[in-house]
Amino acid sequence: MNKKQLFERIKTKKSFLCVGLDPVLENIPKHLLKYENPVLEFNKQIIDATKDLCVAYKPNTAFFESMGLKGWETLIKTWQYIPKDIFTIADAKRGDIGNTSAMYADAFFNEAKSEMGFDAVTVAPYMGKDSVDPFLQHENKWVILLALTSNAGHSDFQLHQTPGGKLYEEVIRISSQWADSEKLMYVVGATRGSEFKNIRRLAPDHFLLVPGIGAQGGSLADVCQYGLNKECGLLVNSARAIIYAGNGEDFAEKARAEALKVQQEMEQILESAKLI
Repeated sequence: MNKKQLFERIKTKKSFLCVGLDPVLENIPKHLLKYENPVLEFNKQIIDATKDLCVAYKPNTAFFESMGLKGWETLIKTWQYIPKDIFTIADAKRGDIGNTSAMYADAFFNEAKSEMGFDAVTVAPYMGKDSVDPFLQHENKWVILLALTSNAGHSDFQLHQTPGGKLYEEVIRISSQWADSEKLMYVVGATRGSEFKNIRRLAPDHFLLVPGIGAQGGSLADVCQYGLNKECGLLVNSARAIIYAGNGEDFAEKARAEALKVQQEMEQILESAKLI
């Protein structure tokens, strides 16, 4: 899915919602434990309930890898279940020397080898261009580079002052020379609202993946005030607030209701910005 197609999906669905799939077996509704694969059934019902309200799904691979072989199989089957007109992000935060990154890229992009063909993968930039480039070599695939994250420890490194500015600013400035806004996105946490104006100065045309809405306390209005661009330019992720909105047999309906609230707010924002 290219940038133009992604924007068309946003306009059609009146939404730039990304639903995070971060399943924890102990947290899913107990009635699902009767299924052979409770986590897969949980994911399927969440997808069925929200697929018309979101433009992307973002499985966090750690939640699957922690379950060993069955978890990896669940990740594959989850990706296969997502409708093919919805953008898919492997939230894997990979990044290593070139030949290792090439294998990571195949794991998430090369369906013929791994049975998964995600549209995008999150990548850590700390090791530099040669660790990111193997992901960029895959045609019609995206790299979503960590820039300014929503976790408490982000200031340990990301706000460190360098001769060229804050370290996260240097990440954006340098990496934007590796690929254009048709191949490269950035992760920017919703809890960093005031920094979006500065980020748009550095990356005016790039899509931003924005975690931190909902359970982490980020404000959608604050994000959009400075983060929107002429092609929307935002994929705003919500995970726990949606997928764990309920824990009974009606959990999927509760998840849908929560996703609908976010989608309706997004629709109003898109209308106000004259993007739909």
